[in-house]
Amino acid sequence: MFKLWFDLSMLGVETQQVIWLRSMKIAMGGKAGEREARRMVTEKTTAAGEAGLALATGKSMNSVVSGYRKKVQANRRRLSR
Repeated sequence: MFKLWFDLSMLGVETQQVIWLRSMKIAMGGKAGEREARRMVTEKTTAAGEAGLALATGKSMNSVVSGYRKKVQANRRRLSR
């Protein structure tokens, strides 16, 4: 139970970082900003579908949150470069 709460807390922190980094990229405009905006929408839709499918097939909340964290961490690494 503690791991789930910890992962949820970290997901919140990491998500805020990605929101800020993405906002800066989109605010800069140009083709890179436009690409990032499209990518963001596509990733969110895909991630929500994957999470729903995982829960529907009996996966635990821990595995869903872990999956989201991996995606958010990958975005943070990519956007921090």
